[in-house]
Amino acid sequence: MSKEEKVAAEAVQEESANNTGAEAMPEGASSLTDSEGDELLLDHSELTGLLVDARDKADEHWNQCLRLQADIENLRKRSERELASAHKYALERFTQELLPVRDSLEMGIAAFAAENADPDKLSEGVELTLQVLSNALEKFSITEVNPHGERFNPDYHQAISIQEHTDVEPNTVVTVVQKGYLLHDRLIRPAMVIVSKAPADSDAGQT
Repeated sequence: MSKEEKVAAEAVQEESANNTGAEAMPEGASSLTDSEGDELLLDHSELTGLLVDARDKADEHWNQCLRLQADIENLRKRSERELASAHKYALERFTQELLPVRDSLEMGIAAFAAENADPDKLSEGVELTLQVLSNALEKFSITEVNPHGERFNPDYHQAISIQEHTDVEPNTVVTVVQKGYLLHDRLIRPAMVIVSKAPADSDAGQT
């Protein structure tokens, strides 16, 4: 074989080898070693496990959210029931304090109707009844407004008449026709009063 023929034969063998390799591996593909394949398989398994854990935690948190929402709704309903009950029975304690007053008044009326009733005992019974009522009002911070001798205050007093007086300064409460009452610091009824003023001749002398 001449040198030219030998070179041509080697070129044919090399081309054949290259074609065989191309058929075994598609274009654009790269070969992987066994260790690299195992590593990719392991990464996929880990990702799958992380995804499952994430889904489990999401389900757990969702269930917790539903339970909390149910608890809040139950608490709201219970609070509404308790508030409605508080409004409905707000006067229960006050009523318990007033019932002895009613009992005492009924006994007093029966005593007045009895023969040979003792006026002194009847008067004493009325005074005791009034004291029971006063104690009941005091327990609930209901205080009276009795401004006799005080300067007229339109925030707490209501003047129903004006009288001339020389012995007191003008604009002084000289008579309390009806007492007023406060609930804590809130006026629930003003005191009905008569207020003094200077005599007419005194006004004329000053002018």
